[in-house]
Amino acid sequence: MHMLTPRALAAPSALVAASVFIAAPGAAVPSAAAPPIGGARLGEKGLILNPASGVPKPPKVSADSYVIADADTGQILAAKDPHGQYRPASTMKILTAITLIPRLDEDKKVKPTWTAANTEGSRVGIVPKMQYKISDLFHGMLMVSGNDAAVSLAQQPEGGLPATLKLMNEKAKSLQGFDTVAKTPNGLDKKGQHSSAYDLALFARHGLRDARFRDYIGTVSYKFPAPRTKKQRKKHKPGGYMIYNHDRLLTQYKGGIGVKNGYTTKAMGTFVGAAKRGGHTILISLMHSNPAFWDDAKEMLTWGFTARSKVRPVGTLVGPAPAASASPKASKPATTSSPATKPAASASGGGPLGGAGAIAASVAVLVLFGGAGYAMARRRRRWFT
Repeated sequence: MHMLTPRALAAPSALVAASVFIAAPGAAVPSAAAPPIGGARLGEKGLILNPASGVPKPPKVSADSYVIADADTGQILAAKDPHGQYRPASTMKILTAITLIPRLDEDKKVKPTWTAANTEGSRVGIVPKMQYKISDLFHGMLMVSGNDAAVSLAQQPEGGLPATLKLMNEKAKSLQGFDTVAKTPNGLDKKGQHSSAYDLALFARHGLRDARFRDYIGTVSYKFPAPRTKKQRKKHKPGGYMIYNHDRLLTQYKGGIGVKNGYTTKAMGTFVGAAKRGGHTILISLMHSNPAFWDDAKEMLTWGFTARSKVRPVGTLVGPAPAASASPKASKPATTSSPATKPAASASGGGPLGGAGAIAASVAVLVLFGGAGYAMARRRRRWFT
């Protein structure tokens, strides 16, 4: 197993007590002794469930970590090691998208750099001599997992890729995704990069509230611009080729509305998916799974529709952290004000922070990892989705 456990990610034993958080301004940072975000039970490793009469157990799946949630209420219906830290593979592109969609003009045309066009792994096929609309790049990143499109998008804000990674980590913390550290915009394996099934569900739920995000992830086919081929020039036709969404549930599962799949040899299969039936949306996330997870995903969604409103939730997908208060005395647990985002309390003690208690307001301590330094050069893998 390639799970990035808290112990594996920590410094030597003398420094284990210290933690590093790259917190956004005003983001609540949990103290070392606080219960897990979303509810005390979410710290458990095995199946987390409140059985209900007439409701079967969730399906047995190959994933080492997962969340099944009601996306409308935020209630987590069942989970397995939801805060376990794993490599996210291309599901990291969800965080890239929700960070950049509000910041970039989707109609603006940009010319990719050579570096972006030659990114390793899966590509949509951008070339430096072409100009692409920002919306083209988002389709390429979210539909066919274009690592090249992800890098090109991340290079657009002022400050380029380093600035975007900083924004991504700030976005994660502002949503209370404290299990996540982004080191790449595309999810290619890099030492120190990790997320959790809980955080991925948080990010996806946030993204589903944005019509542009829903459009990108829900598009089944799209004509991607490209230089004209000889045949196209001869017939006076514009360049371009069709791309098709990698999310099979869009066409194979009733009500499927997409999100994002991923794979690397170390992360194994990762997936975040959602479906809507009868006016209700179920959201799932899974990590470190057999790459052939599509049947598992379908069964998890189906169980979610069966179990919603029948099982007692085991935790909550919390709302964003509150904005910084002008008063230095203010340090309150995060709450949400909108009925659409207000999480329902559960018997597990899950208010908005699941009984998390006091939230640390101070900055964290810098930890030295055995004197070796934390950053390493990106290692190549065979293929990615």
